[in-house]
Amino acid sequence: MIGRCALWYPLPPLMMSHPKIIQGGMGIGISCWRLARAVSRLGQLGVVSGAALDVLLARRLQDGDLGGHVRHALERFPSRQMADRVWETYFVPGGKELHQPYKAVPMHSKKGARELVELCIVANFVEVFLAREGHDGPVGINYLEKVQLPHLPSLYGAMLGGVGYVLMGAGIPHKIPEVLDRFTRHEPAAYPLHVVGARESDDTMLRFDPHEYLDHDRSPLRRPFFIPIIASNTLATTLLKKSKGRVDGFIIEGPTAGGHNAPPRGKLRLNESGEPVYGERDHVDLDKIRELGLPFWVAGGWASPEKLREVLSLGGAGIQVGTAFALCEESGLEEEYKRRLVEKSMAGTCQVFTDPIASPAGFPFKVARLERTLSERDVYQERTRACDLGYLREAYRRADGTVGYRCPAEPIESYVLKGGSREDTDGRKCLCNALLANVGQAQIRKGGVRERPLITCGDALAEIKQFLPSGRSSYTARDVVERLLADESVPCTLTSSSFYPPNRDPLCLFGDPAPVLMDSEAPVVLCRPMLTDPVQSF
Repeated sequence: MIGRCALWYPLPPLMMSHPKIIQGGMGIGISCWRLARAVSRLGQLGVVSGAALDVLLARRLQDGDLGGHVRHALERFPSRQMADRVWETYFVPGGKELHQPYKAVPMHSKKGARELVELCIVANFVEVFLAREGHDGPVGINYLEKVQLPHLPSLYGAMLGGVGYVLMGAGIPHKIPEVLDRFTRHEPAAYPLHVVGARESDDTMLRFDPHEYLDHDRSPLRRPFFIPIIASNTLATTLLKKSKGRVDGFIIEGPTAGGHNAPPRGKLRLNESGEPVYGERDHVDLDKIRELGLPFWVAGGWASPEKLREVLSLGGAGIQVGTAFALCEESGLEEEYKRRLVEKSMAGTCQVFTDPIASPAGFPFKVARLERTLSERDVYQERTRACDLGYLREAYRRADGTVGYRCPAEPIESYVLKGGSREDTDGRKCLCNALLANVGQAQIRKGGVRERPLITCGDALAEIKQFLPSGRSSYTARDVVERLLADESVPCTLTSSSFYPPNRDPLCLFGDPAPVLMDSEAPVVLCRPMLTDPVQSF
């Protein structure tokens, strides 16, 4: 049983400036709450990965909730009954036996099971809540637009947790700003699901009504900044034109970044190593981005004091850094993999391969070559195909008009029976299971076989040495931040209002304080917007 829940809790003060450094949202549980908390405590933007948080939470509970952190966060969740249901469904006192498989979590679908939706809301709340504890800085969360089915409950749970920034890439998320606006008022929201073969008359909308899950009145939520991750000037312009709500800035990500990369524009060409070739058409004109009047950060090979200074001189707000944080002590990556990758980087033997076909999402995917992982062909071929998590499945229209789901990394015959092309299955890897294995939550298969990891890093893996203190073989998030901000000539971050023309200032003025009571009955002062439109509040 979970203890007494708070109806509300204090939020950090309104940010009047954006951070110079955004810590990237990586993998499943790599950008965990510990890492995000460490970065935000240093005055920069710590970001948790929003990928598969429901399964991640369920497995943490089955591992016994080491340290009691999940229980602590659940005690602060607004609905005691919902928190109790999650706890009672998945918690295993002392943790499950190592040889036992994790209990399965239902896969998402257009009409999600209530148990799964509740788990999704709670999991996103927990991750953000824990990342925000112990400091007054903002915390962000990162999602893939391609993983659409969990979007609505995930965003709502993160906003309940007080998330300050929502980052999203791998798609065109022009509908997200409107969703954020509606959730500030706890209003129902909808999101279009991409369904292959759908007809105009088909209902392909995902829907979520907060009042079906939290049955009593609540104070308005703070509207987080929305920062899309883009790889072209065209996408930036499209998002500003098509979004019904506010877009607050951009992260410009190049093809040297880790994780999923945008595919090259035009016909796909591969180099001698089998990697996609990027050309001039894939270059983003930062001058044109600056002319849009919004703050922007640059990602993919910009993790150095010199590069940060260059971005600021071009009018940018700063940089997003992934790989350096992925290998620091606070990240969720298994310690063995961190150690081996750092050793390879120091020895000059590290290799990162941009795999054009590994990801079921269809985007190029950066893979760090490491022994005994799915980066090796024989390890990949030994794995028995299974799709039991399903985040990267594609929705398609069945002959009877219903929605089905398929993944090119599932068993080949199953995929073909669902109308998929056999050619699309070649080389596809189950990222869902592999990325969970990266953080020590590998599923146990028949015969005790453990799912193997597949680690993603950017090309900057070769430059990790700059963050290692003398005489040490590991480094912390503080080491990364201090190195990047080492140049004392780096100018101060501009205030957010400096980035917006007067008629597009996203920050409201705050007026009369509104007292709110917590479960301790101690008054907490929040602020009530003076604007007539409440969605304009931060």
